[in-house]
Amino acid sequence: MKPEEAKKIYEKLSLMHPNAGCELSYGTPFELLVAVILSAQCTDARVNKVTDKLFRVWNKPEQFASLTLEELAPYIYSCGFYNNKGKNIIAMSRDICDKFGGQVPEDFDALTSLAGVGRKTASVVTAVAFKKPAVPVDTHVNRVSHRLGISSGKTVEIVEQDIKDSFPKERWNELHHYLIFHGRYVCHSRNPECPKCLLSDVCQYYKENF
Repeated sequence: MKPEEAKKIYEKLSLMHPNAGCELSYGTPFELLVAVILSAQCTDARVNKVTDKLFRVWNKPEQFASLTLEELAPYIYSCGFYNNKGKNIIAMSRDICDKFGGQVPEDFDALTSLAGVGRKTASVVTAVAFKKPAVPVDTHVNRVSHRLGISSGKTVEIVEQDIKDSFPKERWNELHHYLIFHGRYVCHSRNPECPKCLLSDVCQYYKENF
């Protein structure tokens, strides 16, 4: 993508979504890690309702590490896929306790070494909890990046790299929130609200469909 196009996209997204940010409720990097795992194929609003109750009971790695799935499942059931998510949260907590002294590691590779923690989850924790440059690619970021012409990549890894190549590192964290908000509230997977979007002059999807 041309630098002038990327600059225009960033500026217009910032105008459309000035309050974009993480919508998951959390108090510590560990709580965010748990919340992100629970958020897979689930809304942030639902996750926040679940974690509001969950973190009043347990909110530290050593507490989750000692749980059984049977103990955890009733608290996270409504997030869906609770068996896999519960197993991952417990295993991740044990890894934090066994490998990192009970502290969520700030190093990206160390984060991805945790059980159940993939690249997207590690990127969210890196960007949101530790304020380090990262580009988490979820379904919204992936869809909007393709429609705007930022990337045509077939994998999230390629999309992530295309975004990183097109935008300055100091803008990555804000940009990923802008892209999420745009996908969530304007550029829906079905029936995107193109008439209310400021990006029509640089949007590949708009040019091809209108």
